[in-house]
Amino acid sequence: MTATVSDQAHDGIRSLHTYVPGKPIEDLKRELGLDSIIKLASNENPLGTSPRALAALRAFDGDLYRYPDGSGFELKAKIAARHGVEPSCVTLGNGSNDILELAARVFLGPGKNAVVSQYSFAVYPIVARAVNAEVREVPALGSAADMPCGHDLEAIQARIDEHTGVVFLASPNNPTGTWLAAAAVEAFLEAVPATTVVLLDQAYVEYQTSAEQPDVHAWLARFPNLIVTRTFSKIYGMAALRFGYGLSSSDVADYLNRIRQPFNVNMLAMHCAAAALDDDDFIERSIASNTAERSSLVRELTARGLDCLPSQANFITFDCHQASAPLYDALLHEGVIVRPLASYDMPEHLRVTVGTAEENRRFLDALDTVRNSA
Repeated sequence: MTATVSDQAHDGIRSLHTYVPGKPIEDLKRELGLDSIIKLASNENPLGTSPRALAALRAFDGDLYRYPDGSGFELKAKIAARHGVEPSCVTLGNGSNDILELAARVFLGPGKNAVVSQYSFAVYPIVARAVNAEVREVPALGSAADMPCGHDLEAIQARIDEHTGVVFLASPNNPTGTWLAAAAVEAFLEAVPATTVVLLDQAYVEYQTSAEQPDVHAWLARFPNLIVTRTFSKIYGMAALRFGYGLSSSDVADYLNRIRQPFNVNMLAMHCAAAALDDDDFIERSIASNTAERSSLVRELTARGLDCLPSQANFITFDCHQASAPLYDALLHEGVIVRPLASYDMPEHLRVTVGTAEENRRFLDALDTVRNSA
């Protein structure tokens, strides 16, 4: 056969499929001609964007023809103060996904492996395979466990060897909503070899009960192989601006910053993120709304005979007890976008973002309609 440019792609790239995000509202409008659509597919904040961030955006009078501060000096200092670390321990990212990719590029590659849990965020194996590293997927906890479909830390630890560059953990985890007890994570960190990076993804941590949230400041001081990632896409309602960050030892942050693209975070994102960090009222309202509506939604789904996975995130994953694709498609025709999970090997589950009371009621009414007509 004649060689082509495609032959230059390494095996890790060949094994990948393009990540497909939640269906955009605009696509559904074009496809079905619907005017009234709610999107509960991408775990966005149903209360919108931090008012302080919006005010900062409207009042912005900076020079857009200038490059942003590549070091993010002021924003890094503000984030560092919030977490009680030095600014040198902070890495800014174009969303927390950016930090995941930086970690993979630094600590993975040919001959190395990444350990991930079954039913964990699809981006973990993507960034690992993109640098031609092996991905070791560990089966999740079974249905009889206290945390069904959650991370099995003992099994994950058993798959670590001298070639393991990164272990990816998420708490709460996407797409399941399950979480890890702080004591269990701390014991895991104590047992992991010092040469293996543990990346703890906390994209949804603000939605956890305060008693469940770990003291990552203390962990960062004790474990120089730990990276913690946070995002502004969820509770701060800034998904469109793409901002996240990583916390780590200054040595690890130094390596991440060596390969971080110049100006990877735009000026507007940094400007709005700095304002959003002070928006405690909005965060409290978002947490209160999510806690109340999540509990209500679980009760409603359970009353319909649908089994919900435990969740401390801003979404619920539930078992439809049948192939979920037809329900997903039928819900689209009702103007409701949720997230099918066949790509996560969960073909009978759907994930629904916790919306406002009105959005949740519309979702439940639509779900009743399509189930009754099936």
